[in-house]
Amino acid sequence: MYAQFRHIKRLFFIALFALVCSHHAVAQQKVKTRILFVLDASGSMFARMETDTRINVAKKLMYKIMDSMALAKDVEVGLRVYGHTSLPSRWDCKDTKLEVPFKPANHQEIKDKVRTIVPRGTTLIAYALQQAAGDFPPEPKVRNVIILITDGIEECQGDPCAVSEALQSKGVVLKPFIIGLGSTEDFRRAFECVGRYYDANTEEAFDNVLNVVISQALNNTTAQVNLLDAFSKPSETNVNMSFYDSQSGSLLYNYMHTMNEKGKPDTINLDPVYKYRMVVHTIPPVTLNDIEIAAGKHNTIGVDAAQGMLQIKVAGLTNYQDLKCLVKLPADKSILHVQDANITEKYLTGKYDVEVLTIPRVRLKNIEIKNNQTTTIELPQPGKLSVAAFNQQYVADIYQMERNELVWIMRFPIESKLTNLMMQPGKYKLIYRGKGSYRSSQTFEREFIINSGQATNITM
Repeated sequence: MYAQFRHIKRLFFIALFALVCSHHAVAQQKVKTRILFVLDASGSMFARMETDTRINVAKKLMYKIMDSMALAKDVEVGLRVYGHTSLPSRWDCKDTKLEVPFKPANHQEIKDKVRTIVPRGTTLIAYALQQAAGDFPPEPKVRNVIILITDGIEECQGDPCAVSEALQSKGVVLKPFIIGLGSTEDFRRAFECVGRYYDANTEEAFDNVLNVVISQALNNTTAQVNLLDAFSKPSETNVNMSFYDSQSGSLLYNYMHTMNEKGKPDTINLDPVYKYRMVVHTIPPVTLNDIEIAAGKHNTIGVDAAQGMLQIKVAGLTNYQDLKCLVKLPADKSILHVQDANITEKYLTGKYDVEVLTIPRVRLKNIEIKNNQTTTIELPQPGKLSVAAFNQQYVADIYQMERNELVWIMRFPIESKLTNLMMQPGKYKLIYRGKGSYRSSQTFEREFIINSGQATNITM
């Protein structure tokens, strides 16, 4: 385990150097990061950690980290301490202070302040986290990170989990990092809901963990998204993927899925500090929740996204100018997608209902989309109906007989003297009367037939 930490530690210093020297990072990586160290200075920090006290080990490693972070660009640091100004007998549950606020080049100031800290009081984690929210200057598009270093659990009846969740959901800070000194299993369980927890029971472990946390706080890591077909092969592509912060709901990244030169899903950069909700914008979209990215290694995210194609064709020479088709899920009455006729669209495999906006409408149930196949719906070529009303305006409707029932198709525009309609082949009935007529008995009926590719003329 320590060998892995040492490897990540080396990666951290390499990443810091790259952060200073690189001028070719993508735009999404060029954001300011603010890291607030929240240091426990309660009386228990005088406990031994191997050959020294916990507070002295923490001080020594803070000096070291400040020297390293002084090289990093677009990074500001601050220091909040708790439990360091009141004696234990006072049980002061508001004993916390922002000792060094965020500002450029304050690393030596933090080192000088840490050197003077003497542990005294109690452990007030919830209140310290709550106050920490106000330590970050209000500035959009800044990554706000808290690193809590503590050797004890809450002693002031606060709820660190609730405070942390509230700060994250409001987008004030990212998920906090907690480094537990001299911890137990109960200690770990108490902090799992607060943020990303790390044990540091020895000075070497503390050193390694602190560098791992800093590395995650500063650097993006690589990932690939495998959009899996029906055979669990990553063959799907050419669709946008949106990555949201699971806590705050903020949109963080958009990546159009691409295959690289080797035919493999292309590598993308993701910030390992966040827990993600990913939406793959297939039709319908696929959502994957609670994605965690491991820093220092290449991550693979698999998503079931098998797709097939749907095409709605009109036979022969069509006269439709802009024919639309409504695609719906069988169990959902809402419209999933509006597809143009004679255009092929991709959908997730499964069954769909299709409603084609012809006259009359064509409704098709449980159309199956299969993996990497094209399902084609072919409609007959329409015919043309021309209705002339030269003498007066009419109130008129078109109907069709289905199982001895009259089914309404459409109402004519009464203002038009000549109406041209493209209609599906079939037998219809026109029912009308003059608009100015005062007698229902002056209702007229005309039956007519529409044939594919032919014109039918009616004069009222």
